Amino acid sequence: MSLNGLLDDLSLFVDNLFGFRGSLGYILIFVVVFIGHKVMNSSSDPSKSTEEEEVEEQEIEPLRNFTSKQLLYFDGEKDEKTEEDKPVYLSVNGKVFDVSDGRNFYGPEGPYANFAGKECGVALAKMSFENEHLNDLAGCKSLNFGEKEELDGWVEKFTYYRNYPIKGRLIADEGLKFLANRTLASEDLSKCTGGDGEEIPEGYAASPIYIGAGDKVFDASFGGVEFYGPGGGYNRFAGKDISRALALMSFNPEDLEDANVEDLNEKQKKVLEDWIKTYEVKKCYPIVGRLGKTL
Repeated sequence: MSLNGLLDDLSLFVDNLFGFRGSLGYILIFVVVFIGHKVMNSSSDPSKSTEEEEVEEQEIEPLRNFTSKQLLYFDGEKDEKTEEDKPVYLSVNGKVFDVSDGRNFYGPEGPYANFAGKECGVALAKMSFENEHLNDLAGCKSLNFGEKEELDGWVEKFTYYRNYPIKGRLIADEGLKFLANRTLASEDLSKCTGGDGEEIPEGYAASPIYIGAGDKVFDASFGGVEFYGPGGGYNRFAGKDISRALALMSFNPEDLEDANVEDLNEKQKKVLEDWIKTYEVKKCYPIVGRLGKTL
């Protein structure tokens, strides 16, 4: 049984005990509270040392941004490649939670399985299972007072009562489509590296990380923060047109500063095309502009 499940059972047990009268009820309440305290303060794995637990805490994934297509992957079904169960994520008013601990509810065959991998704010606020109320992020802003109170209650429950990990933020498809129509110059890319001092746009969980490839500009903050963000192995690519570096599979500074691909042979151009396809199809990084000379 998971920790959350055990605590829920204990909470229910305590609620039932309030129906008892007499000293026996108070003694039982004390016992339950004592057990709950022990559970909350005990290690999830007694065989692990304090040092190992600290390392695990340091390996927590950084918050990321999600497109609706990326979020849809996390539906709890089996991954066709790995044959392992995928995590279960859902979004509530744009806040993406990992509800894998509640797989019995939100995973395949669960009563809320239709919520997995989707924005559920309006549906939860209206207590609705209708598909028309799913994936309606904009609709969270037009709820009535009572529905907004219900929505806030669900966010609080997921965050503080169920303690579901927060993975990032869902970004509206409409806003990303607007960004895709821009023309960006190299100096515009250089302002978006995911650095600590850079501004995080409203509604985002992480600051943008722009990388140029071919004539497209991708935002790697949508799933690539640990690779292209500060401290990542590909951080030197952030904020640059990396067309030449990708084609040559090179980390050389001169290939990062020179984006010219005119002198590449067919094999090298094919490598670049494969990288662009990986970013666009496999990683699903959103296109946030086209490379050009002026903004």
